[in-house]
Amino acid sequence: MRVVFMGTPAFAVPSLEALDDSDHEVVGVVTQPDRPKGRGQTVVSCPVKELALSRGLPVRQPEKIKGPEFLQQLAEWKPDVIAVTAFGRILPKMILDLPPMGCVNVHGSLLPAYRGAAPIQWALIHGDTETGITTMLMDEGMDTGDVLFQQPVSIEPEDTALELSERMALAGGALLVETLTCLAERSVVPRAQDHARATLAPLLKKEDGVIDWTQSATEIANRIRGLSPWPGSYTFHHAHRLIIRKGRVDAQGGPDGGRQRPGTILAVGPKSFWVETGEGRFEVLEVQPENKKRMSVEQFLLGYALRAKETFSPQPRKL
Repeated sequence: MRVVFMGTPAFAVPSLEALDDSDHEVVGVVTQPDRPKGRGQTVVSCPVKELALSRGLPVRQPEKIKGPEFLQQLAEWKPDVIAVTAFGRILPKMILDLPPMGCVNVHGSLLPAYRGAAPIQWALIHGDTETGITTMLMDEGMDTGDVLFQQPVSIEPEDTALELSERMALAGGALLVETLTCLAERSVVPRAQDHARATLAPLLKKEDGVIDWTQSATEIANRIRGLSPWPGSYTFHHAHRLIIRKGRVDAQGGPDGGRQRPGTILAVGPKSFWVETGEGRFEVLEVQPENKKRMSVEQFLLGYALRAKETFSPQPRKL
């Protein structure tokens, strides 16, 4: 089939690779416009654009996907199907109706669970042990279209959002090719989602990273995994913002010192420190101080003083 691919971040790269390596013909790639990034606001290309150019595929980066020039380009490509993986924009009906085989989306959950922009992160935050990839025929709703195929993916105990995303992206690419092949052969029957069972996975914001130490140690551990690498789970020690990059629930009960207020530093060892939570104690192993790189607690303590009985807070506090 003639395929137009629409995608933007690293998660979409394996989908485009798998399509371009398959028997289907990628006739065009659509991705987001180049944007300034980082402190220097350097304009950078997205991962999908870089891959497409390296493979000699035609690329379009429309500012307005309803613009007549872009719609004319789509029509000239004459796609049988449009494949979408993490494009980053809602497609209007005029695009959804353009290809005769429809628009197929690769979504990072077992729909109808976790509809929305951050399904992988929210699965980790909620402590799930399994998620998966869904391919579906897109409609005008948010991840509400008919399901084509689904593939479960196990969540490992130490998975972060980055690690799980990388595995799921590879699974998504393979499932997309299988889906398009079955569509071409008309050997797949779309099935409607059970909308009553739908759950949401809204876009994450920087403030979602604030650690609530009144939560249980398990909930905090899951949130750290789900928000890694962005926005990161952070707390404040006096006026200093500290991202907690890695830690674990202390199954042994932590240092003996009696019950303390959540957020209290219980003890500081050579390679970790322990914090009281709403239920259980959390051992911190890796951190990232503000404007610095990720480091072990052992490295961090060489230049920063933490003391038992001090407390972390959700907002900066003056000394």
